[in-house]
Amino acid sequence: MRIPYVDPNKCQGAYICESIAPHTFKVNDEGISEVVNPEGDDEQAIQQAMDSCPYAAISWQET
Repeated sequence: MRIPYVDPNKCQGAYICESIAPHTFKVNDEGISEVVNPEGDDEQAIQQAMDSCPYAAISWQET
């Protein structure tokens, strides 16, 4: 199984992932995106959020 992962060292808090997949990603109080529910949105929306991230901070991780 694979789940989305946000690299906190790359994320700059562009909010794009949260706007595309709001049930999966949330920008925290420090302005860094976090995965709040790996299965919150469908895989297509999560992939779109990954592809749209201007900092390439989101990737799939195998569990």
